[in-house]
Amino acid sequence: MDLDLMIIIWFVIIIVGALIEMNTMDLTSIWFSVGALIAFVLALVQIPPVWQVLVFIIASVGLILAVRPVAKNYFKTNAISTNADRLIGKVAVCTKEIRVGDRGEVKIDGKYWLAVTNGDKDIDIDDRVEVLAIEGVKLIVERIQ
Repeated sequence: MDLDLMIIIWFVIIIVGALIEMNTMDLTSIWFSVGALIAFVLALVQIPPVWQVLVFIIASVGLILAVRPVAKNYFKTNAISTNADRLIGKVAVCTKEIRVGDRGEVKIDGKYWLAVTNGDKDIDIDDRVEVLAIEGVKLIVERIQ
C-alpha cells in the first residue's frame, strides 16, 4: 500500500474517532484516535504499513484496557454528587402530616423535605421518622415506633 495513502487513512481515523467520541462521550473511540495518531507518525517517517497497522491495534487495545477504566473513574461524566444520600438512616420530624399515598413534609438537619411513607399508617405532625430512601426530591420515610 502506498505510504501517502496510509497518511490519509490514519488522519481520517483520527478525525472520525474524535468526532465519535465527542458525540458519545464514552471514552472508547478516543483511544482509537490516539492509536491512529501513533500510526500516523509512523507513516510520516515511512515505516511499512504492516507495522503501522500492528502498532495501531496494539496501542488502541492497550489504551482501552489500561487507561479507559482509570479515565472513566476520574471523569465520572454522569455522576452528580449531592450528598443527599447521607440523609438515609437519619431521623427526621414530621412537620406536615403524611397520609398513605400522599405527600407530607419532614424537617431534617434544619431543612424541610417533601416526604412520603412506604408504610400502611399515616404519620402525624411531630412524629419521628426514619429516612429509608430518596426518590428525586422527596424522602421515603417510616414512622419510628
